[in-house]
Amino acid sequence: MTIIRSGDKVLHYRLLEPLGEGGSGVVWRALDTRLNRDVAVKFLAERVAGSPEGLNRIEQEARVLAALNHPNIVAVYAVEEVGSLRFLVMELVHGKTLADLIPDTGLAMDTILELAIPMADALAAAHARGVVHRDLKPRNILVTEDGRPKILDFGIAEVRPPAILRPDGDTKTLNVLTFVQGSLPYMSPEQARGRPVDQRSDIFSFGIILYEMATGNRPFSGETSTELLASILKDDPSRPSLTHPELPGELDLVLERCLEKEPTLRLASAAELRGELEAMRDLKLVSREPLVRELDASVAVLPFVDMSQDKDQEYFCDGVAAEIISALTRVAGIRLASRTSSFRFRSTSFDSREIGRRLRVRTLLEGSVRKSGDRLRVTAELVDSGTGYALWSEVYEREVKDVFVIQEEIARSITQALQVSLSSSEHESLGRPSTTDIRAYDHYLRGRKYYYQYRRRGVEFALDMFKQAIAIDPSYAPAWAGVADCCCFFYLYVSRLPAYIQQAEAASGRALEINPDLAEAQASWGIAMSTAGRAQEAVAAFEKAVRLDPGLFEARYFYARHAFAQGELEKAARLYAEAESIRPEDYQAPLLAAQIYLDLGRPEEAAACSRRGLRKAEDVLRLHPDDTRARYMGANALVALGERERGLEWARAALAQEPDEPMLLYNVGCIYSLAGDVEAAIETLERAVKRGLTQRGWFEHDSNLDPLRHHPRFQALLDRL
Repeated sequence: MTIIRSGDKVLHYRLLEPLGEGGSGVVWRALDTRLNRDVAVKFLAERVAGSPEGLNRIEQEARVLAALNHPNIVAVYAVEEVGSLRFLVMELVHGKTLADLIPDTGLAMDTILELAIPMADALAAAHARGVVHRDLKPRNILVTEDGRPKILDFGIAEVRPPAILRPDGDTKTLNVLTFVQGSLPYMSPEQARGRPVDQRSDIFSFGIILYEMATGNRPFSGETSTELLASILKDDPSRPSLTHPELPGELDLVLERCLEKEPTLRLASAAELRGELEAMRDLKLVSREPLVRELDASVAVLPFVDMSQDKDQEYFCDGVAAEIISALTRVAGIRLASRTSSFRFRSTSFDSREIGRRLRVRTLLEGSVRKSGDRLRVTAELVDSGTGYALWSEVYEREVKDVFVIQEEIARSITQALQVSLSSSEHESLGRPSTTDIRAYDHYLRGRKYYYQYRRRGVEFALDMFKQAIAIDPSYAPAWAGVADCCCFFYLYVSRLPAYIQQAEAASGRALEINPDLAEAQASWGIAMSTAGRAQEAVAAFEKAVRLDPGLFEARYFYARHAFAQGELEKAARLYAEAESIRPEDYQAPLLAAQIYLDLGRPEEAAACSRRGLRKAEDVLRLHPDDTRARYMGANALVALGERERGLEWARAALAQEPDEPMLLYNVGCIYSLAGDVEAAIETLERAVKRGLTQRGWFEHDSNLDPLRHHPRFQALLDRL
């Protein structure tokens, strides 16, 4: 790099004094002689400045950050080039780095929150525009003289596969032949391995900083780079409240979720992290006992393993576990992990101790089901997640019709093992399943499995299953709700027959008559009211469903779809985000939110949602390559992200699997339109209408179809609708 001295003038910037040096370059205080203001000038290191790809990315991210103008992000004014010098011109902040302000014993809790909440807000704003920091650490966080944090150096670090790790100076910045700048003590496991990173890597780094702010120490340590790397990849840090009793147990929980080794198990976003921190601030938390005391009566019910010979009973096994969860939710003295959280550990290699730590529960219920003819064998074991030892176990050899009795006995055994006292109403509720007929139960479970395929043939089969369940047990409320959901699907996506609306209203109304406190029934009534155009009644039903069961994905997901149909885009985006946080593996919510952000004129947030949803759709397709909905929704995201040919390849593959599915045809038509193939788009949309799709509003308002608006065939298609 060219030698730079005080007093030198580079373009219209007069260099005054050096401020610091790191792996990505050296920073000077300078005078902008044009605007007569002090600025910070960062000259990029040669390995960054010499890479055309790196420079192009830095310029793109600098433009995004300049437009972001967040009060807790150091503003970037310009990216300049003079000869071999490349440099950034940034806001000059008077203050100290966070590293200089953290004492050996850690900061006070109120100070932690005063700094961490705006830091998380800044990170959320950057992530929403597709910018990942990649080198978050206390020395990259400046605290102004009036106590405001400002994050700098967004996007400067670049991840590449690691070669030899060599510490460079006190900060252990990695300089390697093919590796990247990045501070090893604050790296995420995936970054340390040289794997692709996203916003969740920043969440991990933020967790390390937050831990250090609270305790004065980092959670991972080692005498050498190799030992430190091993600690990041393998060690579980101790809970801060165990060594610092003045810290609240809630902070332990937040840190555990930030520092998960597996990215999919971390807090999903910086916005969610900000919400957790704000909740702690709003509660005005004071000194608490260590968290372990809060876990005494906590349990997670894991999915039961299918031990049947043909391995075709997963739906039934899931139903058994779900009914036990449903029963235990009625016991006030037990803290229960949600089904969504616990079912994420299906077929994982984690042992009981690791699962318990990740779910923050003391006990795990594990089990298996073997179903053969009319015989049933259920094994169940309650395991102490701290020791790995069984607290209780039982094997049930019964007839299939006795499954409800088995579920009740398991639930009661759990309460006894956890020494939870039951009220008279709780005693009664544990023995009150939604149905007592095993045939109705089996039909219902099959119906739900096929309904979630969200395609015509699957929903037709689901409707038949729900109706058979009702024929067997007319008082089975969840089955009535299932009928309503299917009828709404047919009205929206197959044919606008008034009979479908009438049947949906009647079925969801019957479900509410049987059990007005069933969240699924309230959600189904909300869907029916939304489909019928009765917006206020729909909102009331969705709101009640959310109150009855805050963890019910369907309540927020379909509420979001209703809000979108009403033109309430901001509300729809928020509800989709909440739905995604309830079911983190779901690809639909982020992909549907992506189009909302485009319609709101926020392309960076749209791109971030598209990338996140696409990753999840790819995860689904690896396990279920015949999932056409994941295929065509992922195809839309690929085209929107600029991967046109790959997106079209996915769309054609989905079309080859189900060439007559109207929902699929409509979505593929949208994909062709986005890709610029107007004739193929219109032809595919015409086929969708021919196969029964009659949603004129979609054709009129879907922004994916904007390129077709003035085409005569598209106008003729609207006339037909």
